Amino acid sequence: MKTVWTGQELTDEDLSLRDLAGADMRGCRFTRCNFRHAKLSDVSTQSCTFVECAFQNAKMNISRHEVSAFLNCRFDLANLFGAKFIECKLTGSHLQEAILTGLTVESGDWSYVNMRMQDLRTLDLRRVNLSNADLYECNLEKADLRDADLSGADLRKARIVGADLRGAKVDGVDLKSLNLRRVRLTLGQAVYLARSHGAEVEDFE
Repeated sequence: MKTVWTGQELTDEDLSLRDLAGADMRGCRFTRCNFRHAKLSDVSTQSCTFVECAFQNAKMNISRHEVSAFLNCRFDLANLFGAKFIECKLTGSHLQEAILTGLTVESGDWSYVNMRMQDLRTLDLRRVNLSNADLYECNLEKADLRDADLSGADLRKARIVGADLRGAKVDGVDLKSLNLRRVRLTLGQAVYLARSHGAEVEDFE
């Protein structure tokens, strides 16, 4: 039978190893709860809040999350294959070594998220707030980052060949150290980049 939780509020609850596959959670709040190794495949959350929860090694493949918040949560080694996050907030969460193949992200706030060394090739990250995100050594080749907020993000050693950065905020990002081959930029961004290299760009008529 499908598990349905509405308005549940749990604090310091141990839900590790629980089989919650296919559960439907609406308007719930979880604080410092343990979901390690839990089966959360095909789970649906809507307007739920998870604060400092542990999802390490959890199976969250094909899960769907709408307008939910995962604040300072740990997803290390979690399986998020085919998961969807729609207008969600993941501020300060860690996704190192998580499986992100087929991930769908529609807008939302992913500021201060840690995705070090993740393979994010071809992902659609349009309009996502990735400000101050740790994207060190990430593979962002051919990723769609149009209108995303990358201000202050750590992109050292990241691969962005073929990425679309048109309209993205890149304040505080050291683009000079990156391989910009086939990267798509707006004219304004190109001027900003040229000036950061010391060029004197004059207005033309």
